[in-house]
Amino acid sequence: MIRFGTNPIAWANDDDQSLGANIPTDRILDEAGRQIGFVGIENGHRWPQDDPEALRALLADYGMVFISGWHSLNLLAHSVEDEKAAIQPHLDKLKHNGCTVCIVCETSNSVQGLDQPVSTRVVLSDDEMRDFAAKVEEIAAFCADQGIDLVYHHHMGTVVQSPDDIDRFMAATGPATKLLFDAGHCAFGGGDPAKVLAKYVDRVRHFHAKNVRSEIRDRMDAEGMSFMDGVRAGVFTVPGDQEGSVDFAPLLKILAENGYDGWIVIEAEQDPNQRNPLLYQTLGLATLKRLARETGLIQG
Repeated sequence: MIRFGTNPIAWANDDDQSLGANIPTDRILDEAGRQIGFVGIENGHRWPQDDPEALRALLADYGMVFISGWHSLNLLAHSVEDEKAAIQPHLDKLKHNGCTVCIVCETSNSVQGLDQPVSTRVVLSDDEMRDFAAKVEEIAAFCADQGIDLVYHHHMGTVVQSPDDIDRFMAATGPATKLLFDAGHCAFGGGDPAKVLAKYVDRVRHFHAKNVRSEIRDRMDAEGMSFMDGVRAGVFTVPGDQEGSVDFAPLLKILAENGYDGWIVIEAEQDPNQRNPLLYQTLGLATLKRLARETGLIQG
């Protein structure tokens, strides 16, 4: 069953919490659930973090469920056993809320939150990638044993960013490791979203519908901007925004043709004082639902 959700990062940014700091939590939930009609929402710093039942009850009041949430891996700095212990409370929260996927990304050496260009990120050698991927597979098997699919989030500023990174990572991981396909990060990283999705759709268990303003992306390279500078400048946007460069029709067609059954989540962080999240998220959801009907991903 296809379900459409969102991420609160459009209203209140997790990495730069000054973005959206003036927006009340009630407004975020009311707009996302009651006004726009999303049936689920991902994690954000405004939600209860250590009480899974309080989280469930809070979202239920607005007609939504908890989809999943980001968990930072540190496998390049810590042991697999330490990382299993670190992820267990997160898995417990996911299981309590009926979630099916655990979103992870290696952040031990990420530059995504640092004041430096994305081009300074660490690139793993082939041997390093194989060692890293083997550790991820161990964590993925640990999650699978508890009924949760680990979905790896390729992300700008990290060791799995470019199409080549994705290829080497997917080749080196085993069947337990699934992919979170993010259209925006794929395009941002130099990939053709349709080609990358088609290549790995059989292992995709989660889909982020993020769009990219290519003019701002190009300016980031030219000016040596950091990832967060790009976010603040508006590098990301929603499906349907004419300023965005990602064509979502072929992506949803690929999902439909391959029997994708999961969440489609709009994760499009922008400065809410510059771009009203209610208007942009409404546009994004309407666009995705229209394309999903046209491609046969959903009926009616």
